[in-house]
Amino acid sequence: MARKTEKQKTEKPISEKQAKGTLYQIKPGGRFYFRYQINGGRKNIGLKTSDYDEAKKKLANILPTITTSSIEVVAAHVKQAKGLEGYQRKTLALSDAWQVYSTHPDRAMPATVSEQLSYKTTFSEFVVLVASPLIEMHEVSYKHALAFSDYLKGKSLAVDTHNRKMKRLRKIFRVLHEYCGDTPNPFVSPTLFRKNREEQNLKVRRLSFTREQEQLLLKVLDDPKKKVMHKKEIRVIFFLGLYTGQRLKDCVQLRWNRINLQQRTIEVKQFKTGKEVSIPIAPQLYDVLVEAASWRQDQTDFLCPNVAARYNQEDAQGKNVGNNLVNIDVLRVIKWIGVQPSVAVEGRKKAVTVYGFHSLRHSFASHCAEAGVPKAVVLSILGTDSEIVDKYYTHISTEAQHKAMTAIAGEIGVLSPQDKIDRTVAYLNTLEATDKLDEIRRLLTEN
Repeated sequence: MARKTEKQKTEKPISEKQAKGTLYQIKPGGRFYFRYQINGGRKNIGLKTSDYDEAKKKLANILPTITTSSIEVVAAHVKQAKGLEGYQRKTLALSDAWQVYSTHPDRAMPATVSEQLSYKTTFSEFVVLVASPLIEMHEVSYKHALAFSDYLKGKSLAVDTHNRKMKRLRKIFRVLHEYCGDTPNPFVSPTLFRKNREEQNLKVRRLSFTREQEQLLLKVLDDPKKKVMHKKEIRVIFFLGLYTGQRLKDCVQLRWNRINLQQRTIEVKQFKTGKEVSIPIAPQLYDVLVEAASWRQDQTDFLCPNVAARYNQEDAQGKNVGNNLVNIDVLRVIKWIGVQPSVAVEGRKKAVTVYGFHSLRHSFASHCAEAGVPKAVVLSILGTDSEIVDKYYTHISTEAQHKAMTAIAGEIGVLSPQDKIDRTVAYLNTLEATDKLDEIRRLLTEN
């Protein structure tokens, strides 16, 4: 059995063929299930344990019943074999549910404090809507879930925002379902979620900066009359975005030990994807980095230490609040060139951002596409953000297709050069003969 225990510690979930089905886990270290066929249908049994040896013992008690032809008889035997006869559902009031969920080993573990707090906030929002905190978990039904979905629809949220809230609740209730027993999860129905096509007519989208707008950004950043906190460092961050296409957080958190001025390369481990990218330093960016080296004290320092410190500010709960402060500074610079970063959209409570620091990432992809840089090269710099790259490379391909069609159409139904010469000579023959006309006729007809 020791060999099996070691197997349980591997990174992959266990999946073993048995005589009558498959013993498996959904995730490494998770609970075991048994899948088998009966009367032409597939059945799954939860063994309610993550211990391999215990799962095998429970399965040994269940297997003799699998050959029974009656599903009802199988269910009864399985229930008895799993020790579920006389099982009492755990009672849990909705008002106490968060305390149970927040300490449960299967709870969601978001990477940021902000998202962790969002789980709690969304659940509290649902509890307030139900308005019956003493209601027990097994009494929470699809009707309550649907009421919450309708409530969110009335708040003019984006489709993604609506669905994120519903997914959080689905996860919370899945965990509480296992804790309470056979309580059904009221948030699994797809009717609770909104579809992306609801916003397919949304005309507002993220825009890239034009070459002229980029030049204006650099100009206002050099204008001493324009004021913004830590302006010298903000200028460096804009140059990074312009000449590397990296996200704001990656530019703000860049350290000197990731910059090699001798080899003129920058190494970035992207916070969002974890992907490592290597980027050549453009001449314009190189000059800015050399200038910034005047405030460097140590190789482990942030390239822009004051902005990085501002960006990393947290509140009393550990939630990052500095990122929003730096973003406000960035948007102030963008407003200097005469564009509005966000616009109001009918049906949405929150304005939609059209110009932001991320627009530099779009611009980078757009300029590369226009210059004919291979798509694979752009992906190696921007990382796996293929949606942005696809957007601009599809546009270039479409333009190429139009050029091809125009070229083909130009050859069809149009006079050839020789036809045009013959027509010109015929016309000249109708005119009064002169030395000049004779010379033109000779030039047109000679080989």
